[in-house]
Amino acid sequence: MTSVALRRAPATLWLDLAVKASLVGLLVFAVARQDLPQFHGKAVTARAIFYPVAALVVPVGWWLVHRRRRAEYPFALDILIALPFLIDTAGNAANLYDTIDWWDDANHFVNWAILVAGFTQLLLRLRLGPVNIAALAIGFGAVTAVLWEFMEYYTFIRHSKEVRTAYTDTLGDLALGLSGSVLAAVLSVALVRRRTRPR
Repeated sequence: MTSVALRRAPATLWLDLAVKASLVGLLVFAVARQDLPQFHGKAVTARAIFYPVAALVVPVGWWLVHRRRRAEYPFALDILIALPFLIDTAGNAANLYDTIDWWDDANHFVNWAILVAGFTQLLLRLRLGPVNIAALAIGFGAVTAVLWEFMEYYTFIRHSKEVRTAYTDTLGDLALGLSGSVLAAVLSVALVRRRTRPR
């Protein structure tokens, strides 16, 4: 019976599990091998604590709120919220931040676009108007981008040689995070409006 149920499980379940398993595996690797150069000054311990918590937000929230209503599990939302943390962890593990000049900039743009696309999935369930959804999604992206920069500064920038160029880098990161947020919010709302438009 269990094997039949597993065979009938949606592909999104397996993708969700793969994202979470990869994230945990890479975090374990990072904690175990903090001596490697790509992990120096990257707040590995803070990431190892915070990232799994972030990846559990959707499952725990669904279990507390929607489980009793027998609501369908929001796999797309869960994947989109966890994926930016996996991309960041994989980038550190592969030493891409220190070997590719544009990798950090691309991550701030793409990861915030993914994160805001996930948050938009949540907002769409609340049946808000398209303008309200876009505004809230952009606001979420802007606030989380600011909080991320606070966390970066506190956990490793203030004690590193990067502190001399941190102001310029922070402004660039915020601009890229906000740009990705705006793009994701507008595209998400536009796609939903197109799907629901009467034909």
